[in-house]
Amino acid sequence: MNHERYIRQTILDGFGSEAQRKLSLAKVLVVGAGGLGVPVLTYLNAMGVGTLGIVDNDVVALTNLQRQVLYSENDIGLPKVVVAIEKLEQQNSETTLIGHTTYLSRENVFDILADYDMVVDASDNFPTRYLINDACVILKKPFVYGALHSFEGQVSVFNYKGGPTYRCIFPTMPQADEVPDCNANGVLGIIPGIIGNFQALEVVKMITGVGEVLSGKLLLFDGLSQNSRKIKFPLIPENLNIKELNPSYDFDCSIEESSISSEAFLNLLQTNTIQVIDVRTPKEFKRVHLEGAHNIPLGIIDESIEKIVFDEPIYMICQSGIRSKKAISKLRKIRPNATFINVNGGMNNLNFQSVGK
Repeated sequence: MNHERYIRQTILDGFGSEAQRKLSLAKVLVVGAGGLGVPVLTYLNAMGVGTLGIVDNDVVALTNLQRQVLYSENDIGLPKVVVAIEKLEQQNSETTLIGHTTYLSRENVFDILADYDMVVDASDNFPTRYLINDACVILKKPFVYGALHSFEGQVSVFNYKGGPTYRCIFPTMPQADEVPDCNANGVLGIIPGIIGNFQALEVVKMITGVGEVLSGKLLLFDGLSQNSRKIKFPLIPENLNIKELNPSYDFDCSIEESSISSEAFLNLLQTNTIQVIDVRTPKEFKRVHLEGAHNIPLGIIDESIEKIVFDEPIYMICQSGIRSKKAISKLRKIRPNATFINVNGGMNNLNFQSVGK
């Protein structure tokens, strides 16, 4: 370890070389290399955390660059994990960087989490958060939570030394149509940087023992007013008794959802004429869309059924795959026998040479 590199923090009273040594021995997994994951990874890497794992299966898109400042225009279309590791190695060659180019799932979560001391939830969806929580409870690992909405953000630390879990404050997963989506509602570019740095700070505090960890407290940050407040919440003991994962972590576990990978979907488009419903906003659709796709925004999908042919398969797509799931959930209530196929990862995962503008 290069002691001169970290001199500005090792000279701090209450931190010192012992805290730096603890950082160098720590192994931290970051789930998501997007708006929250980028500042978490950048600062933990700079500060000398010894091992950083990165879980992400997305590629860099133009719309990412407004807030995911680790990436550049030259990186568009490349896997985020690959680009992130390359740039983090340039920042700090002493860090051990481990890439997991996959989505976290109930099938791989234990294998991936096993070798790390703690987890940072930098994901953007509820199924992943509940999966991380339950796996961390079973493995007895703490995790740092962060979430974004428009001009606001939230941070907390769950399962820390037997403290409250994510389910203690958010007991059950919301329904698909109750979930806000930043692809539709937006997020101010700097807010992920602020919340991500709050998350990184909680990681440093847990590793080094410096300061007070946000366990049992939810930090709410309002970027427009620069106000923040904390909400205290208690441990519900039965939430520590999770022994196994749920059968599914999708929004509606009672319905078996058909889905298709982006690669298979593109192959299908090239060889068949299929019905594609794009549930993004008209503004998003106008900017870039698949040729032949019909734009029916999620907000009016259940009022526009006359535009959909229910006698043939319906391929649903949005920007990330979340709104299309919500659309399927709505339409199933109206036409339960129709065939719906969700395009995994949405437009974010598609080769844009195959789309029209």
